[in-house]
Amino acid sequence: MPTITHGESPLPRSQTIRVASMNVSLYGDVAGQTAARLAGGADGQAIKLSRIIRTIRPDILLLCEIDHEPDAVTVNRFADGYLNATRADSTQPIDYPYRWSIPTNTGQIAGLDLDNDGKTILPNDAWGFGLYPGQYAMAVLSRFPIDRNATRTFQNFLWSDLPGALRPIDPESGEVYYSDVVWKRLRLSSKNHADVPIEIPQSGGGTRTLHLLVSHPTPPVFDGPEDRNGRRNHDEIRFWREYVCSPEADFLIDDAGVSGGLKRDEWFVIAGDLNSDPVHGDSRQEGIRDLLRCPRVRDVAPESAAHGVATALFGTRRVRVDYVLPSVDIEVTESGVVWPEPDSPLGRCLDATDHRMVWIDFQIPSE
Repeated sequence: MPTITHGESPLPRSQTIRVASMNVSLYGDVAGQTAARLAGGADGQAIKLSRIIRTIRPDILLLCEIDHEPDAVTVNRFADGYLNATRADSTQPIDYPYRWSIPTNTGQIAGLDLDNDGKTILPNDAWGFGLYPGQYAMAVLSRFPIDRNATRTFQNFLWSDLPGALRPIDPESGEVYYSDVVWKRLRLSSKNHADVPIEIPQSGGGTRTLHLLVSHPTPPVFDGPEDRNGRRNHDEIRFWREYVCSPEADFLIDDAGVSGGLKRDEWFVIAGDLNSDPVHGDSRQEGIRDLLRCPRVRDVAPESAAHGVATALFGTRRVRVDYVLPSVDIEVTESGVVWPEPDSPLGRCLDATDHRMVWIDFQIPSE
């Protein structure tokens, strides 16, 4: 399989579909701040992000770290005022008529003392770390219809319901970090785990469903020796391995009360900022390694010319934390990480976020 090893991607071919994931860091300090600064189409960060997206031109795009509101005002302002707007640069507008701003656990107060400091306040006592409801959320933008009636979310799935869950334990005392009362109510997903069915056109007519499996696990740091964030990150990643490998799993109960994983003959792409590098970094790496070795998952390992498979720059560390992982029955033709030279047109846009877009092209299916 050919792999693009430079940041300036070729345009998607007419017979292929391009799927991408990008952490865009579009969040603020208070609710409504991001939507307000996106109004009018003049925000410098959003302009740079849009130039990257308009150059690479994914057909299906997962955005991580973009504010969620019930009316999706932030997502719609970015899509309409930046991606599908006329600009002075050389990029052409791109329209995503199908959009979903995905509800999130971030900033949703749990009513429990989750960090054991004797208080119940944001951001640490939310189901997912957040200064306000909707911070650090996800959104899917698509050129093809999203089957909203068939979407599945696992926002309320309990961490303790995952078999073999890595319950945090103080290594010195041997005591559990979370009390039984907290542990029995604690949600697994720091944002959400969502199965987003997208109707892909077939070359001979009709459509085939692609399940875009999206999540953004918690960073495996900012905790103590109990490693509560590292363990949660591990299990948030392991959730997808269970979902694609155990279609009969009755413990996988979604927010609508439906149980079971993904059927074995379904197409899928696992996408998102998983906050775990299989070789470097601070995570419990067996989680991401097990997912990459899953017999149903194809590890395409997109690359850039200068930085290999790395997808993010944290200080001076280059790590692979962003993924687009197709099922093994998807015919991938090309892939890439958008990490161009700093003096190139796209290179001058990279300071808009510390993550890089990851993308794959796959063959349009026949009947």
